[in-house]
Amino acid sequence: MYAIIQTGGKQYRVAEGDILRCDLIQSEVGSEVTFDHVILAGEGESVKVGTPTIAGASVSGTVLAQKKDKKILVFRYKPKKRVRKLNGHRQLFAEVKITKISLA
Repeated sequence: MYAIIQTGGKQYRVAEGDILRCDLIQSEVGSEVTFDHVILAGEGESVKVGTPTIAGASVSGTVLAQKKDKKILVFRYKPKKRVRKLNGHRQLFAEVKITKISLA
């Protein structure tokens, strides 16, 4: 069974046992988290589509880690003007192991 969930403004396809890497979730490491915005769920040939979400459906998972991603450098400049600006950014993310998909 698989499901498409929405969290942090993005959509993810998940199945039981998957490790999801999504935007930061305000939960402690090791705690349970529930995603209620299930857009689509399917198993084999049968697919259930929500309008916009499936009522009563949820996906449960356990938070494995809260980490920072690799640093990216953003360099802006204006040619021939001696204007330069260098910024770095590290995105926060959470790793969640999907434990259960329930359709109510």
